[in-house]
Amino acid sequence: MFNTALLMSGAEGGGWTNLIFFGAILLIFYFFIIRPQSQRQKELDKLRDNLEKGDKIVTSGGIIAKVTTVDEDTVLAEIDQNVKARFKKSSITDVNPNQD
Repeated sequence: MFNTALLMSGAEGGGWTNLIFFGAILLIFYFFIIRPQSQRQKELDKLRDNLEKGDKIVTSGGIIAKVTTVDEDTVLAEIDQNVKARFKKSSITDVNPNQD
């Protein structure tokens, strides 16, 4: 009877083991998921802030365009010859793709 109760409760000190295991999982998530994503977001914000005329951009809708005018929070970009559109900087997902 005593052995059955011991097996059902896990083991002595099982609470600490579970807590350490849970903490290790949180650290793994932080270093492999959260931290790289926040670094990528900071890098993208920096690229958006340093946009210049002539840069190629990709929007969240998949439109590839060339920047013609940069305002405070919008960008006027040429999609094709004589076709221009204004985009919010927050919708830009990449700057200078393939460095053409």
